[in-house]
Amino acid sequence: MVTPIRKSRNGARDLKRNFLRNWQLYVLILLPLAYILIFKYGPMYGVQIAFKDYSMRLGYWDSPFAGVKHFKKFLTSPYFSRLMLNTIGVSLYSIVANFFPPILLAICLNECRNRFFKKAAQMITYAPYFLSTVIVVGILQQVLSHYGLVNTLLDVLGLERVSFLGDASLFKSIYVWSGVWQNIGYNSIMYLAALAGISAEVQEAAVVDGANIWQRIWNVDIPGILPTAVILLILSTASVLNVGFEKVFLLQNPLNTRTSDVISTYTYRIGLVDLDYSFATAVGLFQSVVSLTFMAVVNKIAEKTTETSLW
Repeated sequence: MVTPIRKSRNGARDLKRNFLRNWQLYVLILLPLAYILIFKYGPMYGVQIAFKDYSMRLGYWDSPFAGVKHFKKFLTSPYFSRLMLNTIGVSLYSIVANFFPPILLAICLNECRNRFFKKAAQMITYAPYFLSTVIVVGILQQVLSHYGLVNTLLDVLGLERVSFLGDASLFKSIYVWSGVWQNIGYNSIMYLAALAGISAEVQEAAVVDGANIWQRIWNVDIPGILPTAVILLILSTASVLNVGFEKVFLLQNPLNTRTSDVISTYTYRIGLVDLDYSFATAVGLFQSVVSLTFMAVVNKIAEKTTETSLW
């Protein structure tokens, strides 16, 4: 019985010694840890109102229990099918459209030998990422308005002007491809890092074997970044029902509501406009659970097919 106690004491002593030796690292991790605890785990306390008829006067604990009434209300709502189709449609469209362009950009930048052109291309493609959503939507409204740049060019070419922002069928494409333009540079950074991690000896061996640039890209570069691409794809599926609220809300108008109304905008209306907090929380919880389940399924499929997964 003495040995386990001695090991326990030695373990505690080693832990203390390690903390004193690396205390700066522990201090650095305190801030992100506090952020996660306060802003990610802290709000989970309020999830309970999804199962109650919440009253601000009664508070969390004293509000009457409602069970799964609000979930049933949402699942049987006449808006449910439209919201799900719009949300999943925009999300899957965005995932597919945003998957290949960053890979192609990263490969092109990696193969570029003109240093000035490479730096200029990086700056031009990275810059839109740092624009706020409000500015991006403002640019879209100016460019795609009835008298904007695109319609002016169409008029010059003798074509009819198009109501881009008022045509419900065009909403998804405007939302998705403007997102591709804004995020392509930033998303390519991770692929550039993966390409930088490919051994130079492998590249040299391919050159010695007589492989041209296209063969090196196909047989060396793409296999090298495939694990990174799979991980990013799995992470993107986690947001399959979490379409960004700000951009959708700013682009939304009475003419395109048929295709632009998604779960996040619906939650905003019932939660902050109609003040139905319990119902809004139930919709948000449903959205999170479905997204988590979808990500777990995709992660399992990726593990079986590519042997790459998050866990």
